[in-house]
Amino acid sequence: MSAQRFIPILTYHQIAPEPAKGTAFRSLCVSPERFKSQMLWLKRCGFQALSMRDLMPYLRGEKAARVVGVTFDDGYENNLTHALPVLAQLGFTSTVYAVSAMLGASNTWDAHLGIAPSQLMSEQDLITWHQSGQEVGSHTEHHVHLTEISLTDAQREIERSKRRLESLLQASVNQFCYPYGQFNAEMARMVRAAGYEAATSTQRSRVKVVEGVNEPDVFALPRVPIVRSTMWPQFLLKTLTAYEDRRGP
Repeated sequence: MSAQRFIPILTYHQIAPEPAKGTAFRSLCVSPERFKSQMLWLKRCGFQALSMRDLMPYLRGEKAARVVGVTFDDGYENNLTHALPVLAQLGFTSTVYAVSAMLGASNTWDAHLGIAPSQLMSEQDLITWHQSGQEVGSHTEHHVHLTEISLTDAQREIERSKRRLESLLQASVNQFCYPYGQFNAEMARMVRAAGYEAATSTQRSRVKVVEGVNEPDVFALPRVPIVRSTMWPQFLLKTLTAYEDRRGP
Protein backbone atom coordinates (compact mmCIF):
# COMPACT_ATOMS: atom_id res chain seq x y z
CA MET A 1 0.00 0.00 0.00
CA SER A 2 1.37 3.41 -0.98
CA ALA A 3 2.31 5.81 1.79
CA GLN A 4 0.13 8.92 1.88
CA ARG A 5 1.24 12.18 3.42
CA PHE A 6 -0.25 15.62 3.75
CA ILE A 7 2.00 18.68 3.75
CA PRO A 8 0.58 22.05 4.83
CA ILE A 9 1.91 25.21 3.20
CA LEU A 10 1.02 28.12 5.47
CA THR A 11 0.06 31.51 4.03
CA TYR A 12 0.83 34.69 5.94
CA HIS A 13 0.69 38.32 4.86
CA GLN A 14 1.65 40.87 7.50
CA ILE A 15 3.26 40.09 10.85
CA ALA A 16 2.23 43.23 12.67
CA PRO A 17 0.30 44.48 15.71
CA GLU A 18 -3.45 44.00 15.49
CA PRO A 19 -5.16 46.88 13.64
CA ALA A 20 -8.08 48.71 15.22
CA LYS A 21 -11.56 47.22 14.94
CA GLY A 22 -13.23 48.25 11.73
CA THR A 23 -9.96 48.31 9.78
CA ALA A 24 -10.41 46.80 6.34
CA PHE A 25 -8.97 43.29 6.01
CA ARG A 26 -7.48 43.41 9.51
CA SER A 27 -7.52 39.62 9.37
CA LEU A 28 -4.37 39.71 7.21
CA CYS A 29 -2.29 40.98 10.15
CA VAL A 30 -0.99 38.29 12.51
CA SER A 31 0.55 39.75 15.64
CA PRO A 32 4.27 39.11 16.25
CA GLU A 33 3.41 37.38 19.52
CA ARG A 34 0.93 35.02 17.86
CA PHE A 35 3.31 34.28 15.00
CA LYS A 36 6.06 33.35 17.45
CA SER A 37 3.65 31.14 19.38
CA GLN A 38 2.60 29.36 16.18
CA MET A 39 6.18 28.70 15.16
CA LEU A 40 6.95 27.39 18.65
CA TRP A 41 3.97 25.04 18.41
CA LEU A 42 5.35 23.67 15.14
CA LYS A 43 8.68 23.06 16.85
CA ARG A 44 7.03 21.34 19.82
CA CYS A 45 5.03 19.10 17.49
CA GLY A 46 8.21 17.97 15.76
CA PHE A 47 7.73 19.93 12.55
CA GLN A 48 10.48 21.62 10.56
CA ALA A 49 9.23 24.77 8.85
CA LEU A 50 10.69 25.15 5.38
CA SER A 51 10.85 27.55 2.46
CA MET A 52 9.34 26.37 -0.81
CA ARG A 53 12.88 25.74 -2.06
CA ASP A 54 13.58 23.40 0.85
CA LEU A 55 10.11 21.85 0.70
CA MET A 56 10.33 20.70 -2.92
CA PRO A 57 11.99 17.29 -2.26
CA TYR A 58 9.16 16.46 0.16
CA LEU A 59 6.47 17.56 -2.30
CA ARG A 60 8.06 15.35 -4.96
CA GLY A 61 8.12 12.38 -2.60
CA GLU A 62 11.92 12.23 -2.54
CA LYS A 63 12.06 12.81 1.22
CA ALA A 64 9.67 12.15 4.09
CA ALA A 65 9.50 13.97 7.43
CA ARG A 66 7.23 16.17 9.50
CA VAL A 67 7.54 19.35 7.46
CA VAL A 68 5.44 22.41 6.79
CA GLY A 69 5.93 25.19 4.26
CA VAL A 70 5.88 28.81 5.43
CA THR A 71 5.12 31.57 2.91
CA PHE A 72 4.56 35.33 3.12
CA ASP A 73 2.66 37.09 0.35
CA ASP A 74 3.59 40.59 -0.90
CA GLY A 75 6.90 41.11 0.94
CA TYR A 76 6.03 43.44 3.79
CA GLU A 77 8.79 45.07 5.77
CA ASN A 78 7.26 43.71 8.97
CA ASN A 79 8.05 40.17 7.74
CA LEU A 80 11.70 41.13 8.06
CA THR A 81 11.44 42.91 11.40
CA HIS A 82 9.04 40.55 13.19
CA ALA A 83 9.16 37.15 11.46
CA LEU A 84 12.82 36.77 10.55
CA PRO A 85 14.19 36.81 14.13
CA VAL A 86 11.75 34.05 15.13
CA LEU A 87 12.55 31.93 12.08
CA ALA A 88 16.29 32.35 12.63
CA GLN A 89 16.01 31.46 16.32
CA LEU A 90 14.19 28.21 15.54
CA GLY A 91 16.28 27.24 12.53
CA PHE A 92 13.29 27.57 10.18
CA THR A 93 13.29 28.79 6.59
CA SER A 94 10.46 30.42 4.64
CA THR A 95 9.60 32.07 1.34
CA VAL A 96 8.53 35.67 0.85
CA TYR A 97 6.82 36.42 -2.46
CA ALA A 98 7.96 39.90 -3.50
CA VAL A 99 6.29 42.29 -5.94
CA SER A 100 9.41 43.16 -7.88
CA ALA A 101 8.51 46.63 -9.23
CA MET A 102 7.13 47.80 -5.88
CA LEU A 103 10.13 47.27 -3.60
CA GLY A 104 10.38 50.04 -1.04
CA ALA A 105 6.85 51.23 -1.85
CA SER A 106 3.56 50.14 -0.29
CA ASN A 107 0.61 47.89 -1.11
CA THR A 108 -1.11 50.40 -3.40
CA TRP A 109 -3.03 47.58 -5.12
CA ASP A 110 -5.15 47.37 -1.93
CA ALA A 111 -6.06 51.07 -1.81
CA HIS A 112 -9.44 50.69 -3.56
CA LEU A 113 -10.47 48.22 -0.83
CA GLY A 114 -9.80 50.74 1.90
CA ILE A 115 -6.78 48.84 3.21
CA ALA A 116 -4.25 51.13 4.88
CA PRO A 117 -0.85 51.35 3.16
CA SER A 118 1.91 49.21 4.64
CA GLN A 119 5.60 49.43 3.86
CA LEU A 120 7.06 46.79 1.56
CA MET A 121 10.64 45.56 1.83
CA SER A 122 13.20 47.68 0.07
CA GLU A 123 15.85 46.23 -2.20
CA GLN A 124 18.31 46.15 0.71
CA ASP A 125 15.69 44.53 2.95
CA LEU A 126 15.16 41.79 0.40
CA ILE A 127 18.90 41.23 0.11
CA THR A 128 19.10 40.95 3.91
CA TRP A 129 16.24 38.43 3.88
CA HIS A 130 18.01 36.37 1.22
CA GLN A 131 21.40 36.54 2.91
CA SER A 132 19.80 35.39 6.17
CA GLY A 133 18.99 32.05 4.55
CA GLN A 134 15.36 32.77 3.70
CA GLU A 135 13.98 32.48 0.17
CA VAL A 136 12.62 35.12 -2.20
CA GLY A 137 9.94 34.15 -4.71
CA SER A 138 8.04 36.20 -7.29
CA HIS A 139 4.56 37.71 -6.94
CA THR A 140 4.70 39.39 -10.39
CA GLU A 141 6.00 42.90 -11.07
CA HIS A 142 2.93 44.90 -10.01
CA HIS A 143 0.58 42.51 -8.13
CA VAL A 144 -1.81 42.23 -11.07
CA HIS A 145 -4.88 40.11 -11.80
CA LEU A 146 -3.16 37.78 -14.27
CA THR A 147 -6.39 36.37 -15.67
CA GLU A 148 -7.79 39.85 -16.36
CA ILE A 149 -4.96 41.23 -18.50
CA SER A 150 -3.70 40.23 -21.93
CA LEU A 151 -1.60 37.09 -22.28
CA THR A 152 1.29 39.27 -23.45
CA ASP A 153 1.10 41.45 -20.35
CA ALA A 154 0.71 38.42 -18.09
CA GLN A 155 3.79 36.81 -19.56
CA ARG A 156 5.73 40.05 -19.10
CA GLU A 157 4.70 40.25 -15.42
CA ILE A 158 5.74 36.64 -14.82
CA GLU A 159 9.06 36.76 -16.67
CA ARG A 160 10.30 40.24 -15.80
CA SER A 161 9.68 39.80 -12.09
CA LYS A 162 11.93 36.74 -12.10
CA ARG A 163 14.70 38.51 -13.97
CA ARG A 164 14.49 41.64 -11.81
CA LEU A 165 14.68 39.71 -8.55
CA GLU A 166 17.50 37.49 -9.78
CA SER A 167 19.48 40.53 -10.86
CA LEU A 168 19.01 42.11 -7.42
CA LEU A 169 19.86 39.00 -5.41
CA GLN A 170 22.42 37.51 -7.79
CA ALA A 171 20.68 34.18 -7.20
CA SER A 172 18.02 32.03 -8.84
CA VAL A 173 14.37 32.80 -8.11
CA ASN A 174 12.47 29.58 -8.65
CA GLN A 175 9.17 30.03 -6.79
CA PHE A 176 6.05 31.92 -7.88
CA CYS A 177 2.76 32.90 -6.25
CA TYR A 178 -0.34 33.95 -8.22
CA PRO A 179 -1.60 37.37 -7.03
CA TYR A 180 -5.13 37.14 -5.61
CA GLY A 181 -4.84 33.39 -6.21
CA GLN A 182 -6.04 33.93 -9.77
CA PHE A 183 -4.69 31.55 -12.39
CA ASN A 184 -5.70 29.12 -15.10
CA ALA A 185 -3.96 26.48 -17.19
CA GLU A 186 -2.40 29.11 -19.46
CA MET A 187 -0.99 31.05 -16.51
CA ALA A 188 0.48 27.84 -15.07
CA ARG A 189 2.04 27.05 -18.45
CA MET A 190 3.64 30.51 -18.57
CA VAL A 191 5.04 30.14 -15.08
CA ARG A 192 6.56 26.77 -15.97
CA ALA A 193 7.96 28.10 -19.25
CA ALA A 194 9.55 31.06 -17.43
CA GLY A 195 11.71 28.64 -15.46
CA TYR A 196 9.99 28.53 -12.09
CA GLU A 197 9.92 25.20 -10.24
CA ALA A 198 6.54 25.63 -8.54
CA ALA A 199 3.69 28.05 -7.92
CA THR A 200 1.29 28.49 -5.01
CA SER A 201 -2.34 29.55 -5.07
CA THR A 202 -4.99 30.52 -2.52
CA GLN A 203 -6.91 27.26 -2.92
CA ARG A 204 -7.39 25.83 0.56
CA SER A 205 -6.00 22.42 1.43
CA ARG A 206 -2.85 20.68 2.49
CA VAL A 207 -0.78 19.17 -0.32
CA LYS A 208 -1.46 15.45 -0.74
CA VAL A 209 1.58 13.34 -1.60
CA VAL A 210 1.06 9.65 -2.41
CA GLU A 211 4.43 7.94 -2.57
CA GLY A 212 5.02 6.01 -5.80
CA VAL A 213 1.62 6.89 -7.23
CA ASN A 214 1.43 10.55 -8.11
CA GLU A 215 3.06 13.88 -7.53
CA PRO A 216 0.97 16.96 -6.77
CA ASP A 217 0.60 19.60 -9.45
CA VAL A 218 3.44 21.84 -8.31
CA PHE A 219 2.15 24.74 -10.42
CA ALA A 220 -1.19 24.81 -8.61
CA LEU A 221 -0.23 24.18 -5.00
CA PRO A 222 -2.93 24.81 -2.38
CA ARG A 223 -2.14 26.48 0.92
CA VAL A 224 -3.45 26.92 4.45
CA PRO A 225 -4.38 30.53 5.35
CA ILE A 226 -3.25 31.81 8.76
CA VAL A 227 -5.02 34.99 9.81
CA ARG A 228 -5.37 37.32 12.80
CA SER A 229 -8.06 35.17 14.44
CA THR A 230 -6.24 31.84 14.08
CA MET A 231 -5.84 30.80 17.72
CA TRP A 232 -3.54 27.92 18.67
CA PRO A 233 -6.23 25.15 18.75
CA GLN A 234 -7.36 26.08 15.24
CA PHE A 235 -3.76 26.47 14.13
CA LEU A 236 -3.09 22.87 15.13
CA LEU A 237 -6.29 21.70 13.42
CA LYS A 238 -5.21 23.45 10.23
CA THR A 239 -1.76 21.86 10.22
CA LEU A 240 -2.32 18.42 11.78
CA THR A 241 -5.78 17.37 10.53
CA ALA A 242 -8.03 17.38 7.46
CA TYR A 243 -9.63 20.65 8.64
CA GLU A 244 -8.38 22.61 5.60
CA ASP A 245 -8.66 19.72 3.14
CA ARG A 246 -12.45 19.87 3.46
CA ARG A 247 -12.37 23.55 2.46
CA GLY A 248 -10.47 23.01 -0.78
CA PRO A 249 -11.91 22.67 -4.28
